[in-house]
Amino acid sequence: MHPRQSIIDKFSTFIQFDAERFLGWAKDGRLRRSIQSCINQNPEETSENIWAMYWHRRWQKEKLATLPRQHLNAYLQEPCYWSSQKLAQTFTNTHHSLPDFFQIGITQIERVLKGFNPSQGSILKNYASIIFSSIIRETLRQRHEIDICSTWGMLRKTSQKRLVESLEAAGLPKQTIANYTNAWICYQSIYAPSQANTSRKLARPDDKTWNAITKAYNLTAPSQVSAQTLESWMQNCAKAIRNYLYPTVQSINTPTGSEDTYEIIDNISSGEDSLLTQIITEEEHLNRTSQIAQMNQVLGEAINKLEFEAQQILKLYYTQGLTQQQIASSLQIPQYTISRRLNKIRETLLKTLASWSKEKLHISITSDILKSMNSVMEQWLQSYYTNL
Repeated sequence: MHPRQSIIDKFSTFIQFDAERFLGWAKDGRLRRSIQSCINQNPEETSENIWAMYWHRRWQKEKLATLPRQHLNAYLQEPCYWSSQKLAQTFTNTHHSLPDFFQIGITQIERVLKGFNPSQGSILKNYASIIFSSIIRETLRQRHEIDICSTWGMLRKTSQKRLVESLEAAGLPKQTIANYTNAWICYQSIYAPSQANTSRKLARPDDKTWNAITKAYNLTAPSQVSAQTLESWMQNCAKAIRNYLYPTVQSINTPTGSEDTYEIIDNISSGEDSLLTQIITEEEHLNRTSQIAQMNQVLGEAINKLEFEAQQILKLYYTQGLTQQQIASSLQIPQYTISRRLNKIRETLLKTLASWSKEKLHISITSDILKSMNSVMEQWLQSYYTNL
């Protein structure tokens, strides 16, 4: 698969498959016009991570709006594909193909969006790759359990969490979900087949057992039900679980809006523009915080690598605030040696900081930059030894 390059493509195109291989990227006209409008109003912002955070923040604020979710769905196509491809190469003994793996992951995008927390400094694309992989693995395990079980065995093996998720995914009312769940709990408690009956071949409970399950349910139920009704409920639960694990495959080859379809799209209003500004500010703050933490680590490690005597000089100078003469007297070393060594230590630390800044922050080192770094490093040393 060839990765997308432009911001517009990353937020408006979807993967097309040809049998079991990647075919190309399908364009969605509505999404393309939407992201183009956003970029036109903020041409200076070229970071895909910033735009991902922007649409994620929009998605959090506008749960019922489809536009933010569709943009994020398009953006996360690549991490879902790479996670799917890796697992398809790992699980070679399954009848599922690469598009099947991809479909399993991308249909659970809500779980990715709900679990992502940008305030922790994570990147949406990296986080999604981990969650997609976990979702696909778990779904394969659950499907294997379902495939080898009878209806009644599946109801015995399933968890309450999976049952509720399945019923919610089926769009059932809350009271119906509560009734089904309580009935299932009674089913689990009373229908305890002998060890000889495995989940794969577990038969339907007999009428006596159904009557006992129904009696247990009716003891706490708001309204009385018959054994036939309760059995029907359990069958509905089983159907919901199977549909949840094997969702109806929506086309992953067809974009949601053609290139020439005219639609009124939501442009960024002044309020949304301020939202993007806020996200950029937060991102810059996170970057600064991360850079400061990295600088602390780089300089801290550099100090630990110094000779013992050099570390002693720094501690006496910055921690106790001794003069060079006092340090010389304490260590029984000539004062000019203390001065020379102190300058040498600072020079070593400054070179370390400059090399790190050039490599990690891509800063071109000039004489003015070195003067500024020297000032920052001096403040850092005072703070570092004060905290010690």
